[in-house]
Amino acid sequence: MGYMDNTTAFPPLKPNCVLGIAAHPDDLDFGSSGTIARFVSEGARAYYLIITDGSKGSADESITSEGLIKLRQAEQQAAAQVLGVKEVVFLNYEDGALEVTQALKKDIVRVIRQLAPDLVITMDPSMLYYAARGFINHPDHRAAGQAVLDAIYPLARDRLSFPDLLASEGLRPHKVKTVLLTNFEEQNYFVDISSTIEQKMSALAAHTSQMPHLEETQAMMRQIAAQAGRHVGGQYAEGFLRLDIAD
Repeated sequence: MGYMDNTTAFPPLKPNCVLGIAAHPDDLDFGSSGTIARFVSEGARAYYLIITDGSKGSADESITSEGLIKLRQAEQQAAAQVLGVKEVVFLNYEDGALEVTQALKKDIVRVIRQLAPDLVITMDPSMLYYAARGFINHPDHRAAGQAVLDAIYPLARDRLSFPDLLASEGLRPHKVKTVLLTNFEEQNYFVDISSTIEQKMSALAAHTSQMPHLEETQAMMRQIAAQAGRHVGGQYAEGFLRLDIAD
């Protein structure tokens, strides 16, 4: 893997408010739920913003898109409860058809300004595939990550971007301080999740519609977390690309 282990070069993260933003229900629970649970245990408020409705992710021929939406939202709510996440916001864009539009960016900016997070966690839009595991990154993941980065900088920060959010909704500009990007091949920051690995496993288990082989999936995620743990001298960790946004 293309690890760039600069963890010690960064000041420690002690966020007051964490916002995880992802394309689908379960995305955050795979990539960052151990980290989010740890920050919650240290006093942070945490929120999830799920962009699509999750209506396409099933091979079950007996379920409709409408039924899948309800099921996956309930699964995400259950997973969030395990982690101590205060609220899950669903934007309900169509699964599998996400595009980087101004409307999407505005919806993300609205939530950023409402919650004023100092830390946002999302997916790295530059990650096209993960060759070591034969994994092609979902186009919704890439679109979500790009829209989130655009929303963070400069749109949420600038007063004259989406001025109606301020004039009509009273949502003042907000500058996010730090972004953690999920990228399975290039990582420069690691969070020890040894104390929250079981919460991560329970959050994954909540997504029953997506886990036909739960024990195998959990074993794989434990293995990935154990590999990352070497970078922090702990048993388990999650790795990210960390961006501290300059003034």
